[in-house]
Amino acid sequence: MPAPNIPQIRLYQNWLRDQRGLSFDTYDALWRWSVTDLDAFWQSIWDYTGMQSPTPHTAVLAESRMPGAKWFPGAQVNYAREVLRHADAAHAAGMLAIVSDNELGEVREMSWPELRRQVASVALTLKSLGVRRGDRVAAYMPNVPETMVAFLACSSIGAVWSVCAPDMGTAAVVDRFRQIEPTLLIAADGVHYGAKPIDRSAVVQELRGALPSVQKLLLLRTPHAAQQLAADVDWQGVIARSDPEVAAFEPEWLPFDHPIWIVYSSGTTGLPKPIVHGQGGIIMTMYACGLHNDIGASHGANNFGERFHWYSSTGWVMWNCQLAGLAFGATIVIYDGHPAGSKEKPDWAVLWRFVAKHRITFFGAGAAYFTNCMKAGVVAAECGDLSRVRALGSTGSPLSEDVQRWGTAQLRAAGADSVWWCNISGGTDFCGAFVGGNRELPEVPGQMQCRQIGHAVEAWNEGGQPVIGEVGELVCTRPIPSMPLYFWGDEGNARYLSSYFDTYPGVWRHGDWIKIGEDGGCIIYGRSDATINRQGLRMGTSEIYSAVEGLPDVLDSMVVDLEYLGRESYMPLFVVLRPGVALDDAMRAKINNAIKTSLSPRFAPNDIFQVAEIPRTLSGKKQELPIKKLLLGQPIEKVVNREAMANPGSLDWYVAFAARRAAQASSS
Repeated sequence: MPAPNIPQIRLYQNWLRDQRGLSFDTYDALWRWSVTDLDAFWQSIWDYTGMQSPTPHTAVLAESRMPGAKWFPGAQVNYAREVLRHADAAHAAGMLAIVSDNELGEVREMSWPELRRQVASVALTLKSLGVRRGDRVAAYMPNVPETMVAFLACSSIGAVWSVCAPDMGTAAVVDRFRQIEPTLLIAADGVHYGAKPIDRSAVVQELRGALPSVQKLLLLRTPHAAQQLAADVDWQGVIARSDPEVAAFEPEWLPFDHPIWIVYSSGTTGLPKPIVHGQGGIIMTMYACGLHNDIGASHGANNFGERFHWYSSTGWVMWNCQLAGLAFGATIVIYDGHPAGSKEKPDWAVLWRFVAKHRITFFGAGAAYFTNCMKAGVVAAECGDLSRVRALGSTGSPLSEDVQRWGTAQLRAAGADSVWWCNISGGTDFCGAFVGGNRELPEVPGQMQCRQIGHAVEAWNEGGQPVIGEVGELVCTRPIPSMPLYFWGDEGNARYLSSYFDTYPGVWRHGDWIKIGEDGGCIIYGRSDATINRQGLRMGTSEIYSAVEGLPDVLDSMVVDLEYLGRESYMPLFVVLRPGVALDDAMRAKINNAIKTSLSPRFAPNDIFQVAEIPRTLSGKKQELPIKKLLLGQPIEKVVNREAMANPGSLDWYVAFAARRAAQASSS
């Protein structure tokens, strides 16, 4: 018999009614209470989720300011405890903790008792290697179970975790890790990605040489390395322990604001910002987001058999989201590999077959992934039994209405009874989501359903006033627990303040354009610092992409507006066309007509150029602002870090283009 699957946010509201005497007629009323009475709301999250501490907290929000809010002083927590408290019940119900798969079809299953044993074994080994509370542990690891075990082991002893994906080059990783001075490096010596083995042994050697603070190397050996590296300890030996000390191990109680991990900004200019989050803040915001993402415990009656997958690499914050499934008690199913097989022979059905194979119930990915699937003509019904999928998640960039309708139709044709889209938007900066889903609210394709509870999100106009039904700056006017504690090594919080609080002191400015509708639905219009301004009318780039990339022959696009400090606007559009399609007059007319029809003639580009690739960050974001700065005359080395890019070779064309423009300007 299928699980009843009552929405998590409804279960929470039922608890509020029964335990707190609080009833809300609408979601908007619930949201307004949650951002007005922060103490009552966040205390309710603590109580509802069964959080415990050996010492009581003296307040919920002791100091309400941004930055520098003080949450739950006196409380002690540990992320690993939140995960492992599910172990006995989940195992008794026959549920697995982690299922992993990869490009070679190597399926591995990890039980909850085995997860607990491995975490304890690794944690005790870390301590024997000299890792102490507060020490930084750097990981150069792919999306495999070992990475999650390593993180949980670090958390359990109070070490501070930081991970980079093996698709990053040496310089980009060194730029990140050198700032935080790790004492231990955990690394894989190879990966299999894009249908081929990739040796990473030389990079690991370079990392160890470039990080003088590293005292020990813990190595995960793979068949993909070209050489046998010397290491202080091997992963297989580390997880082999099964003795009374391992059996008796428990994660340490840590102060609520003890650092849990360090994540990084995309690093488009200067050194990447090392963002430090706290144990308790991450746990609390994670639980609040979980109510919206609607992921429940696999061993519970309501979500029995839940299997959660969000495609990600370890270099994207959605890896942290995937990890959070364990804290909810769900079986998480992870994939290590390219989502389209290989560049040479793209196969966008790879993940759909993976989802069918492993009976996944929640399937999340980047919006660009679903767009590519639609354009590639993926037929979900040909990928296996997808009837268990009840939810699709999307983030990373705005999801168009057409793509959402396509995905819904595909799953229904593949046997799914109903499909709910959980479209979210947040950021690495606070490791959460500002806007997201709610299964009880109506769905409007192309929109996100609501602002998340506890997140005081508003759209502000140029006068700093909140607006409804208009595009404005996305701001958060009250603290949330997972906002950064600080940036590592940031004297006087200078970089932290300039990143989020320079425009509106005391108010978080996120850097996105957002429109909040009368019904509470939200649309993100792209980055506010890469916006389009044509004759006084501003527009986010996502609307132009929606129009242009809606054409079957346009695979990708990027637009920049070179209006700057009173200059006349010049807006070039760069397009990647389907193989065999040329940018001739007819194609130019199609593109211009699509923009004029969907938006306005004023947003037609000044010029259109055919390019091989659109520059993207490692997390898939279009690098609009660096290209804009390049075309405004700044040197390439000042505006973009090639090592932090997914396709650094794409920059050469734009550098040459900028040089030609500069030469033309000087000769005229």
